[in-house]
Amino acid sequence: MRNPVGGHVPVAGGLAATGLAAAREMGAETVQVFVANPRGWATPAGNPAQDAAFREHCAAEGIPVYVHAPYLINFGSHTAATVERSVESLRHSLRRGRAIGARGVVVHTGSATGGRPREEALAQVREHVLPLLDELTHDDDPFLLLESTAGQGSSLCSMTWDFGPYFEALDAHPRLGVCLDTCHAFAAGHDLTGTGMHKTLDLLVETVGEGRLKLIHANDSKDVAGAHKDRHANIGAGHIGDEPFRELMRHPATEGVPLVIETPGPREQHARDVALLKSLRD
Repeated sequence: MRNPVGGHVPVAGGLAATGLAAAREMGAETVQVFVANPRGWATPAGNPAQDAAFREHCAAEGIPVYVHAPYLINFGSHTAATVERSVESLRHSLRRGRAIGARGVVVHTGSATGGRPREEALAQVREHVLPLLDELTHDDDPFLLLESTAGQGSSLCSMTWDFGPYFEALDAHPRLGVCLDTCHAFAAGHDLTGTGMHKTLDLLVETVGEGRLKLIHANDSKDVAGAHKDRHANIGAGHIGDEPFRELMRHPATEGVPLVIETPGPREQHARDVALLKSLRD
C-alpha cells in the first residue's frame, strides 16, 4: 500500500483488547501506541499475553505499528536527572517496541534548556542517544524516529534543515529515521500550502537523505504558518487544508510511508479524518 492511514489508539485496559478495537472502529491501516504514561517517567512491564495477541494480529493483518515515547524526554536538558530519566524512558520504549513488533519509536527532539548553547545540547544528545542506537542490534529492533517540534522556546529541531546537525550528532546511524509532523512543520514556519508541501519534502530528503522518512503524523493546524503553536486540527479544518495532504501522498519521498493522525475530537471524528485521508490518497 502506498500510504497506510491510521491513528494513535488508546491502550488502557489492554494493548490488544483496547487498542485493536479502537483501530477497527477508526478503520486504521496503521497504529501508534504509548507503552508508558506519556507525561510520566514510569517504565511499566508489558503484559506478555496482550503483547503477543497485539503483535500477532497486526502482523497477520499487515498493520504497521509505532510507539510514541513519553513527552518528558529531553536529551538537551541542563538537568542531569532529566537526562538520566530520558535514557531510561527511551530505552524502555525501544525495548517495548521490539516486544510488540513496532517498526519505529517516535521521540521529540527536545530543546536546549538553561540558556546553554545549541552545540553543547547536541553534544549531550550524542553522548546519551548514540549508545541507545548502538543497542539496536536485532533485525526486529525498531528505528528511532526523530520528531521535530513547532519551534517553541529553544527547540533543537523545528525547521527541516535542523535535522542535519541532529543527524550529524548521531553519525547518521543506520537505525535513525524521521517522523514528520505536518502541524509541527507548518507551525515552525514551513508553509505547506500551494507548492509548499512538495518543497518541504524535497528539503527533508536533501537534508537527511533518501529513505529516512519512516512515519508521518498527519495533523492540520489551528494556527497560521510560523505561529510556533502546537495545536492540532482535524484534516481539512485548519490552516493547512486538505489539498496539501493529497500532494504529500504523491511525493516520491512518502512512498510506502504510513500516516498516523493525532487530531482532536471523539473516535467518530478520528474515523472521518482517516476516511478523508484515504480518499485523498485513492
